[in-house]
Order: sequence, then structure tokens, then C-alpha cells
Amino acid sequence: MELNKFIDHTLLKADANQIEIDTLIQEAREYDFKSVCINPTWVAYAAEQLKDDDVLVCTVIGFPLGATSTAAKVAEANIAIDQGADELDMVINIGAVKSGNWYQVQQDIQSLVEILDGRAILKVIIETGLLTEEEKVKVCEIAKEAGAHFVKTSTGFSTGGATIADVKLMRETVSEEMGVKASGGVSNRQEALDMIEAGATRIGASKGIAIVNPS
Repeated sequence: MELNKFIDHTLLKADANQIEIDTLIQEAREYDFKSVCINPTWVAYAAEQLKDDDVLVCTVIGFPLGATSTAAKVAEANIAIDQGADELDMVINIGAVKSGNWYQVQQDIQSLVEILDGRAILKVIIETGLLTEEEKVKVCEIAKEAGAHFVKTSTGFSTGGATIADVKLMRETVSEEMGVKASGGVSNRQEALDMIEAGATRIGASKGIAIVNPS
């Protein structure tokens, strides 16, 4: 198993600086990770740095709360794609979920799917730590119906990260037709392997090197 190709090498903290981003990019090259996952402000720079490498540029949309308008998410996504993003990890409208406004949840996701036109992959962050089991299932079903490519457990900035139970539930809900990204708290090789066994096809982690090269 090429474990490195499961990993989105991630740096999303607010105070990430140029040196840290350069280090992230260099590490992604060295270990041939699937992508670097960075905030939108770094997309153009990362895309230029990685243009000759087999490492994708992943960024986040509506991050970390998901509470921006659909129009803002669409604009953010279009800019990111134009600047070189290959993958978009979008946070759902969690408030709409909690209000039972499933139409708004669907429209939020569908609006991003409609602008992709084969230009990027869309991962839908459902923020499992804030949802009931029934809500998790419903959001996964909506994301699948809308045409998103992945569902993703967490932002890593809320109440909890990925769990085996949530990854299994998400995989069962979307079957084999979508990817499942486990993100938040995966910090070593065994945890990553456990997530993959549970059904994850991508791992979002800031500890990517420790996962693929345990000491």
C-alpha cells in the first residue's frame, strides 16, 4: 500500500507563515503525498511551486465554520480553482442541518458541484462532532446525490476529529461511489491504517511524515 498517496499533508492554522508553507511543500515533494492542504491565501503560491510535481493543491472553502453564504462559497471556490487548486474541501452549512433545512444544505453543496466542470474535486466536510448519527447519514446522502466526490469527517477545528465509527458509517452510507476522507486527530501509522480499514480513501493530517515514516 502506498500510504503516502492517501495523505493530504495539511497546514490550516491561522498563523501559518511563509517558512512553514515552504516546509510543507518541500515535505510533500519529498514524501510524494497526495496533496498539500492549505488555506486559500496560499493556493496560487503552492500551485506555482508544485507545477512540476506529482502533488496536488487542496484548499478549504467556507472554512472552518461553514456559515458563509452559498454565493460566498461559490466565489471562493472559483477563485481557488482559477489560482490552481485541484481539490476543494468545503464545510457544509451546519446551522442549516441543525435547523432541518435540508434544501439549503443541498443547495449549498450543489452550487459548488455545478461550477466544477471537471476542474476540481469536491470534498464535503460534514463536521461529524457536531452532528447526530441521523444527521451524518442525511448529509452524506445529500452530498452523494448532489454529485460531490468525497465526504470528509471534520475540519479539525471543532469539538472532535475522525473516529472509526464515523468513517464506517460514512462509508456504509455513500457505498463505494464516493471517497471518504478521515481528518482530525490522525497522528500515526496505525491510526491511519485503522481509518483506511474502516473505509477511508484519504487521510487529512498535519502529521503525515510520522504516519508514513514512524520512528
